Parts: sequence; C-alpha cells; structure tokens
Amino acid sequence: MTTTYHYNKFPPDKLEWEKLIPLLGPTSAAIAHYDGVLTAVPNADVLLSPLTTQEAVLSSRIEGTQATMGEVLEYEAAGDTGKYDENRKADIFEVLNYRKAMREAEHLLLDLPLSQRFMKKIHETLLSGVRGQNKAPGEYRRVPNWIGPAGCTMDTAFFVPISAEKLPAGMDAWENFIHTTYMDKLVQLALLHVEFEALHPFLDGNGRLGRMLVPLFMWQKGLISRPMFYISAVFEHDRESYYSQLRSVSQNGTWTEWCIFFLQAVQKQAEDNVEKAKNILSLYDKMKRTIPEITHSQHAIRAVDWIFNFPIFSSHLFLQRAEIPGPTARRILNILAENNILKVLSPASGRRAATYCFPDILNLAEGKQAF
Repeated sequence: MTTTYHYNKFPPDKLEWEKLIPLLGPTSAAIAHYDGVLTAVPNADVLLSPLTTQEAVLSSRIEGTQATMGEVLEYEAAGDTGKYDENRKADIFEVLNYRKAMREAEHLLLDLPLSQRFMKKIHETLLSGVRGQNKAPGEYRRVPNWIGPAGCTMDTAFFVPISAEKLPAGMDAWENFIHTTYMDKLVQLALLHVEFEALHPFLDGNGRLGRMLVPLFMWQKGLISRPMFYISAVFEHDRESYYSQLRSVSQNGTWTEWCIFFLQAVQKQAEDNVEKAKNILSLYDKMKRTIPEITHSQHAIRAVDWIFNFPIFSSHLFLQRAEIPGPTARRILNILAENNILKVLSPASGRRAATYCFPDILNLAEGKQAF
C-alpha cells in the first residue's frame, strides 16, 4: 500500500511525553559522555578522520551505494588505477562529495544558521559532478517524486512525499520549527529529521542531507562541541526498521513511536562513538610511543599524525606532503611496513607509487577485521 505525505500535521499537536521523558536523560547523558571524549581528543579532525569517512560511506550505503571505506580511501590515495568499474567509481565519488559537503557545512554554520538557504548550498555541493548532477543541485523539485522499487509508478510506490505545489510552504514550516523554542532539543531534532525525509524537497540526495542534519543541529544547538556525531551506522544496521518508522509517521501518525526509535538510536550511536573514539585515542597514544622507538627519528610524530589522517596513502604523497626529508621518509615507511604497522596494498610498479594502509585504525573505524 502506498503511503502519502501527512498534510497539515507538522509539527504534531501532541506527543506522548510520558513515554519520551524516561529516554531523554540516558540519551542526553550518552551524548554528553561522547562530547567529553571528543573534546579530550587532540586534533580530532585528524584522529577521527576515518570515522568521518565511514559516516559518509554508511550514509551513502543506505541509499544503495556499495563502495567500502577502503575503496574510497584507496581511490583518493592512488587515483584511477583501473581497478574499479564505472559504477563503483560513481559510488566512490558520491562518498567523497558527502565528506566535502560536511566540511563545507561546518564552515557555513559559523556565519549562517540552519535554514533552507543553508540546505540548498549543501545540496549543491553534495550533487556536484556526481550521478545526481542532472537533478537540479541546490534547487527544490518542481515535479512530483516517489520512493519505491526501480521502475515503480506513483500508484505502486512505497511513499509519495508532499506535492511540488505545496513543498515551499512545507519547507517554510520546517525552517520555522528549527528556530522554535521547543520542550526538548533531541525530540525537536527527531521531528525535523522525519519531516525533512517526508518532504523530500530535492530530486536526489534527501536521505543523506537528512542524516547530515543530525550532527549539524546538535552542534548548532550546543549539544556537541564539534559536528562530529556519526549516526548512520545504527540506521544502516537496521535499515528496514529505519524506513518503516519513517513511513509510519505519515501512514499512522506514529510521531511518538518515531521519536522513541530516534532517541534509542542516538543513545546507542553515542555509546558506540565513545568506544570507537576511546579506542582510536588509545591507539594514537600507543603509536606515539612505538613509532619513535622503532624509527629513532625526530620526525616520528609527524609520521604518526600522517597515518591517522590518511590511513590509506601513496608513498608519493607521503614523500611530497608529510614535511619529512625524502630519505628519512622512505626509511620510516620501510620500518613501519617491516614492523607490520603499515601494510602494502599495492607495491610500486613502474612510475606508479606504492600504496600503504594503516590497518589498526581502519579496523577500529569499520568495527571489524576488514584489513
């Protein structure tokens, strides 16, 4: 049965707060714990960069891309080596654009509030030069759209968002709700997320933008000190429930049930983020001891920072950009490979540089032995 948008029901008149209040304390505490760990991480942009890439991978995967974090980082490091077909390269470009859009969002939010103007700017970056570039980047759709299996019609779709004619008014109401003083910011965020997905204002990229909204809203409202909250893993892990809960709001008016699902997801993700951030920080401290010991180099810490920021990289880029003298840089790479800190993904061949990876941090970000 096709579900259609819930006209004139946002924001909801009533929520069952007696069901939500018991969840607010634990969820807020989990976020605060994570933020405490985040603020204790020196140079979080560097140390947590694998988690940032993994978020881009998982959020894109929810929409159907298949690229892995390793493939994205290897392509970024080595360029087009002919290893990937055109479909996989298109997946990789979408993930790279997601990461680029998040960086731009953080910069824009220093001067621009969360708003329709802001979302249009980020959407334009997200779709620039990738598969969605012919789908009006930065512009609201002017035609109907629907969500369902490939080739379905509006009548056989899973969900039909708001009509194009009523979309501007719907987005106005959505933007106004961002700036409303609401009873609880996390519940407000839950409602903003589901409403954005239901409005589906763009021809493509709506799901990814809606998930980007989570850390950006949390940051702008002061719930976290940096927009580095990785929500997509929990949604990707339980994708069917995620989509089912989103659709049920329009179909059955289950606003409270959606908020419960969202709060539980945020709490779980905060706890998982804490564990990953702590493990990465522990690994960083270990490498700061180990690599100077085995290299006996004054440039060892610079090498440590490099492999955390670029866990897959070419020897050429390391020699060119790590700001370590060439002979010393080569020696450090050889020592790290000999001691199994680095793994050679592809050896040097002709004019092509070798590609290395740092398995320990990649496995932490993946949550499994992937390398």
